[in-house]
Amino acid sequence: MAIDPTALGELDDETQERFHTFVTERHLATLTTQRADGSPHVCAVGFSYDADARVARVITWATSQKALNAGRMESAGLRAAVCQVDGGRWLTFEGPVRLVTDADGIKPGVEGYAARYRDPKGRDDRVVIEIDVDKILGRP
Repeated sequence: MAIDPTALGELDDETQERFHTFVTERHLATLTTQRADGSPHVCAVGFSYDADARVARVITWATSQKALNAGRMESAGLRAAVCQVDGGRWLTFEGPVRLVTDADGIKPGVEGYAARYRDPKGRDDRVVIEIDVDKILGRP
């Protein structure tokens, strides 16, 4: 099922509740970015989703492969995806990707991660990969 992220509020109450529950439960996901040679780089991540801003956020460190990929992809206007699966339930969030490096921009990613999982360890080289979600696929 395709879900328009701008129309989540128009879904029936039961679907909205399933979506909210699934995207706030503690589940790991996979983040798919693109390596410099164009091949997919898929890794396990924790992520948070801000439905109001329509942004999925993954915290990481600046020299991680996923961060390097996201920075390069942002410059090229490329898209990334984060997907979580639990049995027959699944959601994929897709959209243009960007790498956030400033302290104010990193804060929502850290707060979202802490709310969904646990307080992350402090890092001086923390960055956040953001996906501006324009497409959601799945069956929550």
